[in-house]
Amino acid sequence: MSEWTRTTVGHVMTLQRGFDITKAQQASGDVPVVSSGGIGSHHDTAMVKGPGVVMGRKGTLGKVFYLDRDFWPHDTTLWVKDFKGNDPRFVYYFLGTLNFLSMDVGSSNPTLNRNHVHPVPINWPPLREQRAIVGILGTLDDKVAVNARIATTAEDLSMALVSREPERARVRLDEICALRKDQVAPQEIVDAAVDHYSLPAFDAGKLPERVSPESIKSGKFTVSEPAVLLSKLNPEIPRVWNVEPDPAIPSLASTEFLVLAPRDSLTVHELWAATSQRSFLDDLAAKVTGTSKSHQRVRPAEVMATEVVDPRQFGETGQQIRSLARRAALARQESQALATLRDTLLPQLMSGRLRVRDAEKIVEDHV
Repeated sequence: MSEWTRTTVGHVMTLQRGFDITKAQQASGDVPVVSSGGIGSHHDTAMVKGPGVVMGRKGTLGKVFYLDRDFWPHDTTLWVKDFKGNDPRFVYYFLGTLNFLSMDVGSSNPTLNRNHVHPVPINWPPLREQRAIVGILGTLDDKVAVNARIATTAEDLSMALVSREPERARVRLDEICALRKDQVAPQEIVDAAVDHYSLPAFDAGKLPERVSPESIKSGKFTVSEPAVLLSKLNPEIPRVWNVEPDPAIPSLASTEFLVLAPRDSLTVHELWAATSQRSFLDDLAAKVTGTSKSHQRVRPAEVMATEVVDPRQFGETGQQIRSLARRAALARQESQALATLRDTLLPQLMSGRLRVRDAEKIVEDHV
């Protein structure tokens, strides 16, 4: 810690507004566009050379993304124009520890600009310490990535099993599951943290974000039992989430999801397999309303009345689906524990309160 320097963010990196890019920084290519909400569709005319670190300045304020390839930063973001010799991945981890909610960024339409971030006082380690910290946190992130591949493979196998089955009888969705509508205002929750099931969290790896209740600004659905979360927004995009909430912490779901609980002896895994079928999602997409292509929704009543392959007739296939789903769930549960450990170590390592060798011992016990 004695080698750490007391400085400011602007002294160790330069942030720039998205799209504010000089000709010299541009090159042709097909690259992902990074907005405050996430990493999306590709841009085919210009790019910034990677690796890159991008953070939301409008909308999802302060959300930080790391890209190991070329990218295009959207106008809703700030991006690191100059790392000034620092490790890019360390910069990514560091920016994730800043409390942007405490910055005076305006209340009616909050906008985070570089003049808000550059003056922030910080303790900053030398490059060798940065790389040691990145090695520790990267070990946890790598294991999370492996688990994500295991879970995705298990789910893909489940879908393949269903698609290879002979044509099954179809039933209305409301015959095999119930729609849960219980809502809660986050500010009424007294717990220190909640698991937030949101569309960005689904897109980022199907892990809920563990956040403080006060960071959530609108009412959410409660998720108190295993359920399928089915997005009613743009249903042509397959967002069907098989969730088993942690009983030790409140779980909340975005109101863009429908919370579906299986009926009778049906398991949530079989319900997930049925509602993930492309034919069902295509039927939902045909029922959307809304003039904006990016914000088309299907009404809950229309969803519940739509027919789906009857998972009660899966038979032996159902047993295989349940086994694969449990494997996926275990992988994601381990990832959740590792992510929680990473998020616990992160601020302590970034501030220098926890020494690298002590953090290494902690990680060795969990990986």
